[in-house]
Amino acid sequence: MEVVDWLLEADPATRWQALRDLTDAPNDVVAAERARVATEGWGARLLALRDPDGQWAGGACFPAVPPPEPGQPWTSTLPTLDLLRMFGLDPRSDLARETVTLIAENCRWEHDGQRYFDGEVEPCINGRTVAAGVYFGVDVADIVERLLGEPLADGGWNCSTEYGSIRSSYHTTINVLDGLLAYEQATGDADVRAVRQRGEEYLLERNLFRRKSTGEVAVGAFLQFSFPTRWFYDVLRTLDYFRAAGDLPDERMAEAVQLVRDKRQPDGTWLLENTHPGDVHFELEDGDGLPSRWNTLRALRVLRWADGS
Repeated sequence: MEVVDWLLEADPATRWQALRDLTDAPNDVVAAERARVATEGWGARLLALRDPDGQWAGGACFPAVPPPEPGQPWTSTLPTLDLLRMFGLDPRSDLARETVTLIAENCRWEHDGQRYFDGEVEPCINGRTVAAGVYFGVDVADIVERLLGEPLADGGWNCSTEYGSIRSSYHTTINVLDGLLAYEQATGDADVRAVRQRGEEYLLERNLFRRKSTGEVAVGAFLQFSFPTRWFYDVLRTLDYFRAAGDLPDERMAEAVQLVRDKRQPDGTWLLENTHPGDVHFELEDGDGLPSRWNTLRALRVLRWADGS
């Protein structure tokens, strides 16, 4: 319980999830803790940084004024909504409803001025938009319909399809799967389930991180656990997706699950790895190479699921 106690000393965004996923706390206790996300800690800080028109940093995917720091900035509306969803902000709260209404009215994609909840052209962006839209109660059926028509022959998705790519991308595929899973769980849509499960096969056929052609590790960074994950793929993120899908672990995940076990530190925590560079609202962790509450929370609940708890 020492590591769980450490998680319970954290921000409400991680505390309520630790209560739910690791201690099986009563629903009313979890709900009371979750409600604090809007008024305390990281969630409240993000909401306080919102522009009057409902956006963050004046843009959808990118800030209106690019920051001087290297890397992709993470302060615009898309990555901020991602965080609030992962933090568990109550979508029924007055501030959440107001924010979503303002985004729908005022936020436009940099690609071609599309309305935010209509999506744009890149499936990785559209998958994340679907996940947020479902979470905050917005109709995103048109984006889902587009995603259902975009899988490649191997079952996954790639944001570079419009430039001629015929092979799927791990990164794009996991972003689309997150969105489709959220939509399916909200609607029970069987067509979405069929396409989503075919997308899962793209990952499972590769044991979640290998090249199908050679068996080699596809990208070394897939074996490093970051948070926030942004649009990037990694093994822990993907195992947490499969856990959320609610299916029994597939034997083709075994190597990835063992990787999670092997990364556990002697003190029972997991480290933060491979933080994606770019301007942020504020730091959520102490830095790469140090114990990470987010990675520890997600790793513990993944192993709990993998072990049949």
